[in-house]
Amino acid sequence: MNTLLALTSLILLVFSALLLWQFLEQKKMIAQILVALSLAATAGCLFAGFRVSGDNRRDLRILNTHRISARSAVQKSRMELLEVRNRAKLLEDTVSGGAMAVEKVHKAIANTTFGLIDMFSSDEEFRNSTRKVQQTHHEKTEQVYKAVRTTNRALHILADTLIIGKAEKHIVSKTKKAP
Repeated sequence: MNTLLALTSLILLVFSALLLWQFLEQKKMIAQILVALSLAATAGCLFAGFRVSGDNRRDLRILNTHRISARSAVQKSRMELLEVRNRAKLLEDTVSGGAMAVEKVHKAIANTTFGLIDMFSSDEEFRNSTRKVQQTHHEKTEQVYKAVRTTNRALHILADTLIIGKAEKHIVSKTKKAP
């Protein structure tokens, strides 16, 4: 459309120049009217061309703004997903580290208690039964804390699969639809 207007304007400008030359040669009133009309038509075409060009520039800016906005929304969704992943990992690490710290304190208290019983007990049969209880206690506490860590890891995997995986699929489907 812009090319057509520019070409029309150029043709009218050439025609106006030819009419102006004819006017100078013949000095007739009809030539003056034709020159004035052709110059007005050229000016009108140029004005229309500039207006269409301005409209196109405005439309391109709007289109570019929409494109940037769509990409920003996708990037925001990706960042939110990354934040959810990081929080889930932090929570898993916190529970695992907390369980490990509690287990160490538990073992220290149990070892101290069983050590004192062993040290101050005078009956050998009582000491032997205490050692068996200590061994059973350590086995059971290891099993309990291992179960806590395993459950924590399993919950993290489940949350990752259900919540984060679903959100990730949603973002991927939006990305494929975005321009």
